[in-house]
Amino acid sequence: MAQVKIFADSTSDLPAGWVDKYNIGIIPLYVVFGDQTYRDGIDIAPVDIYERVAAAGSLPKTTAPSPQDFLEAFAPCVEQGNDIVYISISSSLSSTYQNALIAAGEFPEGRVHVVDSLNLCSGIGLLVMKAVRAAEQGLSAQQIVELLEKARSLVSTEFVIDTLEYLYKGGRCSGMQNFIGSLLQIRPVLRVVDGSIIPAYKVRGKKEKAVQQMLDNALAKKDQMDDDLIIVAHTLAEDEARRLAAILKEQAPAREVAIAEAGCVISSHCGPHTVAIMYMNKQH
Repeated sequence: MAQVKIFADSTSDLPAGWVDKYNIGIIPLYVVFGDQTYRDGIDIAPVDIYERVAAAGSLPKTTAPSPQDFLEAFAPCVEQGNDIVYISISSSLSSTYQNALIAAGEFPEGRVHVVDSLNLCSGIGLLVMKAVRAAEQGLSAQQIVELLEKARSLVSTEFVIDTLEYLYKGGRCSGMQNFIGSLLQIRPVLRVVDGSIIPAYKVRGKKEKAVQQMLDNALAKKDQMDDDLIIVAHTLAEDEARRLAAILKEQAPAREVAIAEAGCVISSHCGPHTVAIMYMNKQH
């Protein structure tokens, strides 16, 4: 049986070192400032985005890899006799999934499988690690696809946004909402539901209060948590992420609690000092 290689895109925001450690193929999305285009995580880092946004006052655009990008990434692997399972950012948020399907159609049937994660950021990363473990255990590409299609609805993701500025500049909240939110110190908390980002609730006051609410929400569901992995993701909020991870290690059932720095795509939409908790629920 062919070996299975797991691919994801740069929005999967895996903890540092895991891509090399687990031999995961990563296909970058693009970050576009004016007429300059950069590969996410290769040519540009989140800190560069914050500096440019501060200087220019406007956000970059993010665009999907082209079908050709996928073809070039997949071809050497298929030629070596491997099958591929590629896990994409939610199809509701990007055309990445569609472009990967186009590329997959250029290979012999059954060699390249494309799975819509219905997630983003390290929520995708949780699914990627499920796939990596399954491939290590010798499951076929089709078996891994079936596992992921059952698992993707079990991912739980909440983000605390520190500032409404990036949501405002990105057209996701009005100028008045931004003004009032900043004035009243309203912290929006976002959730991923059925592949889309939705406002879950708002917490008025200091950011720490919103982060504590997010932590309490996670711990209230610890009996339902998968016992494998929790990821705390952040944008320029490492101290906060470490504190959350330490509490989750102590109080949640997961064997591992990892910290990941979110990449350029999440940074472009959410801004600095965002923090998120991501875990999987048990299969029913």
